[in-house]
Amino acid sequence: MLSPIPLSRIQDRIQTGSMSLVQLTQDYLNNIKGQASLNTFLEVYEQEALDKALQVEQKIQEGKAGRLAGLVLGVKDVFSYQGHPLQCASKILSDFQAQYTATSLQRLLDEDAIVLGRQNCDEFAMGSANQNSAFGPVKNPHKPAHAPGGSSGGSAAAVAADQCQASLGSDTGGSVRQPAAYCGVIGLKPSYGRISRYGLTAYASSFDTVGILSQHLEDAARMLSVMAGADSQDATCSLKSVPPYEQFAAPPGPYKIAYFQDTFDHEGLDPQIRQGFLEVLKGLERQGNTVEAISFQHLAYILPVYYILTMAEASSNLARYDGVRYGFRGSVENSESGANNLEAMYKHTRSQGFGKEVIRRILLGTFILSADYYEAYYLQAQKVRRMIAKQTQEILQRHDFILSPTAPSVAPLLDQSKQDPLQEYLNDIYTVHANLCGLPAISLPMPPKDTSLPWGIQATAGAFEEDNLLTFSKYILDKV
Repeated sequence: MLSPIPLSRIQDRIQTGSMSLVQLTQDYLNNIKGQASLNTFLEVYEQEALDKALQVEQKIQEGKAGRLAGLVLGVKDVFSYQGHPLQCASKILSDFQAQYTATSLQRLLDEDAIVLGRQNCDEFAMGSANQNSAFGPVKNPHKPAHAPGGSSGGSAAAVAADQCQASLGSDTGGSVRQPAAYCGVIGLKPSYGRISRYGLTAYASSFDTVGILSQHLEDAARMLSVMAGADSQDATCSLKSVPPYEQFAAPPGPYKIAYFQDTFDHEGLDPQIRQGFLEVLKGLERQGNTVEAISFQHLAYILPVYYILTMAEASSNLARYDGVRYGFRGSVENSESGANNLEAMYKHTRSQGFGKEVIRRILLGTFILSADYYEAYYLQAQKVRRMIAKQTQEILQRHDFILSPTAPSVAPLLDQSKQDPLQEYLNDIYTVHANLCGLPAISLPMPPKDTSLPWGIQATAGAFEEDNLLTFSKYILDKV
């Protein structure tokens, strides 16, 4: 690794002159170029990053730098960054320039983080393997024949391949945590409303969450401290105060931990991951913690409820991409009248501009919201979502955390991940629960098993208990 130490120690070394931030940034840029076949970055801001590195290095030496000075990161191509392209890995936003900067990204920049460029992802963050990008698939740096996970696959792969220290991603149903597990890095999804969504391109607005991928837990905690907090531009953003997460102030156990017996026994769970997960549970028990297998009555409904609701919200959110005001406009030929011209232009723009997976979700979402099926699907799914959230809250009143594997398998082969959309949806079986309930969750990297591919363990905490979650994560990484 280029930076096997956390940001705090990098800052110390730059301060003493034993490390150059400009050289560190250049090393990351060289890695991006040397590993171009991984297809992690859609665009690199090379000169801009080097200029910023020089400025920040001087500020560190003068003692005037921000809290994230020395952090070199990539940004998933769903965040608005004023004056820079924003495409959501889609043809339909060709040549579009962002008009403002997302609150989450602006707060990182204000604390002297350095942005290397925008990273590849599944188109409009819809996917679990990073195979749906208009710019081609991302490859897993551990084994390039395998998928990196999605939708933040480019962000996770870049961190794992030492192309940046951390990445800014988004998590709608596991899009930070699942690729983190596949690539062997840390993936943090905060509570819904903990970080402003202003400037994050909407996929499913009641699920979308700004997330973090990093090599070091301390760096993820510090980034969360900087980004979290109220924002007048986002009415769903919480007004709760922001703790200094990087201090890991909560008491370290003993903990009471729950896991769902049905997920542990699920036939789709890879036997090696099941064994690894069991070893973690036993390790926690040996440390004096209480581990309890429990039943979750609504478990079978989690995945269908998630996809019904997110597809419905996607249908509504993506209606704005029509070729009229910005982005790609499809060609219209042989139109007979002005009225037909407009309708044909809409059809051509959306059929030519969107990829197959996005079209699939828009069509299914439109069907779900149609007059004949709205009550049968959308309203019923909302009711079940409330029931799932209620039972989960009751569990977390009796337990400190819910533990599970992050994904049911290690990273699949690239070709396998493209064959069956339903199979791809099932890869989210363990991660969508936290998004349905708006809870914070984290994926922690575990040592590879016989396949030599990493896997992840997921911990979920109560709403806005990120401080406890991060302390528990540190406990697992240090002691289990």
